[in-house]
Amino acid sequence: MAKLSEILPDSSKKLYQYVFNKLEIDEAEEERSAITYLILEKLFAIKKAEVIVDRSINLVVKRHRELLQFIERVNNNEPIQYILGEAEFYGRKFNVDLSVLIPRPETEELVYLIIKENKGKKIKFLDIGTGSGCIPITLSKELKETKAFAIDVDPRTIRTARQNANKFEVDIEFMLIDILSEHIPNGPYDVIVSNPPYIRESERQALKENVKEHEPSKALFVKDDDPLLFYRRIAELSKAVLKDTGRIYFEVHEDFGEDVKIMMEVLDFNEVQLLKDLNDKDRIVRASWSDDPFAKPNGL
Repeated sequence: MAKLSEILPDSSKKLYQYVFNKLEIDEAEEERSAITYLILEKLFAIKKAEVIVDRSINLVVKRHRELLQFIERVNNNEPIQYILGEAEFYGRKFNVDLSVLIPRPETEELVYLIIKENKGKKIKFLDIGTGSGCIPITLSKELKETKAFAIDVDPRTIRTARQNANKFEVDIEFMLIDILSEHIPNGPYDVIVSNPPYIRESERQALKENVKEHEPSKALFVKDDDPLLFYRRIAELSKAVLKDTGRIYFEVHEDFGEDVKIMMEVLDFNEVQLLKDLNDKDRIVRASWSDDPFAKPNGL
């Protein structure tokens, strides 16, 4: 472990190598490099391009102490996003803390699909299980003239999401609701989106330490005997609050994409599609709702 008595390098490239070598986490070199760059930018405002040209630096004792603390926390498997207090999503830096999941690239793909399919429309949408608020905030920034609503079960999570909404100057109505025992208010909606808990409890031990030891379990895990619990409940409730031809978008577990698709068809949704992500994994289920019984799969 690094000590405060050590003399730090006097150039950005040497500092990069110093921090990189002090990281003792079980991660690929690419991930360790990414973490190193994030630390340098946060503490010293040194960007990757400045490392490449080897900008000279002069470190003060305070920053040295903070650097050692950051390295120690990373080596204790604390996610770098929680250490920094922020995570990038769709080109924006969102506040994150232990009350919310760290936004993932797969969710960016979900958001991109919604933006692509609703560009130029005036939509009213609802995000269920909003976490940091990255989904409704991004949709509000990228789609003009939206009416945005978001639900979560934890008041601490709602607080963080509100902070992010204020940070990015968007108007979102956040609601403290337990979706498993309460109904969805303020309909009808053009779009409902959700990235609910979908990792089975039996998969917990296979996860990386920084995930299972730090990210909120309530937002990650679902019981093995009912892995579609949240999808089924949200789909059933959505039928009462989606507009005619309204759409629902789910991020799904790669092992249960086909099961979610079939469930949506059984529940009389139409145009149900299972879509793959950039890694060729089943990751998104999209479906439409219609009040016309003849438009439903079982309506003929």
